[in-house]
Amino acid sequence: MENYLSAISEILEVETVELGDALNSFDAWDSLAVLSIIAFCDSEYGVALSAEEIGNSETIMGLKELIEGKM
Repeated sequence: MENYLSAISEILEVETVELGDALNSFDAWDSLAVLSIIAFCDSEYGVALSAEEIGNSETIMGLKELIEGKM
């Protein structure tokens, strides 16, 4: 998961993200960002996520742990 943070920051249209950042604190956090995360996780890690699972993750770290738990 070496490119995880850079990919998430690109999806959220910011320079950098921290693991403790709340997903909904970003201006770009919307349904398109959720779809982009779903596509990224599927193509990069072979992990299928639902929009609900992503929303329940709350933080960048929570999302990372969700992905790792499905790998």
